[in-house]
Amino acid sequence: MTKSTFMLLMIALVMVVGALAQGNGAPIYHVTVIERSIEAVNYSYRAEPTSIGFIGTVLLPASKGEAIVKSRRGGTEIDVRFEKLPAAQRFGREYLTYVLWAVTPEGRPHNLGELVAGASDKAHVRVTTDLQAFGMIVTAEPYSAVRKPSDVVVLENKVRPGTVGIVKPIQAKYELLPRGQYVWDAPDRRGPATPYTEKVPMGRYETMLQLYEAQNAIGIAQQADAQRYAPDTLAKAQRLMDEAQRLTASQASEKRSVQIAREAIQTAEDARLIAEQRAQAELLAETRREAQTTVSQSKRQAEREMQNARNEADSARQIAARAQDDANRARAEAAAAQSRAESERIARQQMEAEVSRANAAMRERKERESIAAQRSALRASLLAQLGGAWPVLDTARGLVVTLPDVAFQRNVPRGNAYAELSRIARLLAAHTGLSIEVQGHSDTAQFERMSRERAESVRRILIRENFPLNAVVARSYGDSTPVVANTSTAGRLQNRRVEIVITGDPIGQSPLWDRSYLLSIR
Repeated sequence: MTKSTFMLLMIALVMVVGALAQGNGAPIYHVTVIERSIEAVNYSYRAEPTSIGFIGTVLLPASKGEAIVKSRRGGTEIDVRFEKLPAAQRFGREYLTYVLWAVTPEGRPHNLGELVAGASDKAHVRVTTDLQAFGMIVTAEPYSAVRKPSDVVVLENKVRPGTVGIVKPIQAKYELLPRGQYVWDAPDRRGPATPYTEKVPMGRYETMLQLYEAQNAIGIAQQADAQRYAPDTLAKAQRLMDEAQRLTASQASEKRSVQIAREAIQTAEDARLIAEQRAQAELLAETRREAQTTVSQSKRQAEREMQNARNEADSARQIAARAQDDANRARAEAAAAQSRAESERIARQQMEAEVSRANAAMRERKERESIAAQRSALRASLLAQLGGAWPVLDTARGLVVTLPDVAFQRNVPRGNAYAELSRIARLLAAHTGLSIEVQGHSDTAQFERMSRERAESVRRILIRENFPLNAVVARSYGDSTPVVANTSTAGRLQNRRVEIVITGDPIGQSPLWDRSYLLSIR
């Protein structure tokens, strides 16, 4: 068994504030993976089954999984189970599902299959691959038939201490598909059923999910101009999706509907790849034509200049033969000297201007870096000082302090909670420019009034402790943004909460864990 480590280097990260669960369709954040490593394993041929674990990245730190791998004649069997795998749309409107990938030591990704989580946020899949040595990751994707993993990596395999074998480094590199590559302007829709909305049977959920993935795949293929470069393949995908929708509407066989929808997804992905390849070929041909035209024009221009040079040389020889006196030669030399002096003066001015611009750019960069450092320092300081009685998180929305249900009595903070809120208000009031949004949440629509009264009572305490009146607002979100499923008493208590969201220019717009990366080998 051979293990290799792939280093994840940084790529640009763009944060977008706004929660998808609030119904506005905006992603919580864009690329959010920090530097970490994955391990590739060369599984012993026809040996006993071995287990390998999965751990969540910073995107889903609570997620985990376990795979049983069996190397058999003709292929490798993988039986993998995952837990705490929430809906993929939390990472952006375009993401509808999760895909399990195998990555070879040479850096080639292989789509092993789709992961469909049930109402308990668990997923199970059993697949077979012809690969012998590979690492495994899980990514959020717009549909199951993608050919290249996105950079929204949520889980990665982790070799356990009990896994034995020979370890050696393998030099390899693979690239992820940049976030936003699969984005398209989809029409408004409710989206597939999740444990947090209407409850439907698992078969119905899988049918709805595959139909939405087919819509995503066809829309993305259209964005790639498949109508122009692969019209037949795109039309076939559309026909397959229409047939799947017809079967679903007529309540025919769910198995048949899913089968046709998955074929539509695969056909749309083929159309997208064909369109990209043909568009690249067309661009290459156009570039070649332009290059040939440029070469021809340059050749003709060079010939004209050469002829002009010959004519000028002939004229110069004739003039030189006639120009015998010293006065004419002196004037010519003086003119040449003046021209050189002018050229040197212009060059000197240009150099000085370049130096001045470079200095100005350097000062501006240092000033930006200083401001960013000050904001990060204050954000880190407040994050540490706010910690105490209640959980504090550094998120893309801002610094978030969560008051649990037990902190209230008759919708008013009880004694210890009142003292903690007073401390928070005094701490934040010392920093001009901060804003607070007190968000009330409940587990059902019946407690909408409770969430509003709790948020207003917290706001009044903050104002009473001298936090600026115009810088703090209270809003009720009712049961629109649960953090866990409402299927248990503990879950409902956890959803009844008040969140104090702290934002403002003094602490910047990006959380401290904001990073970006590329993948390479260690």
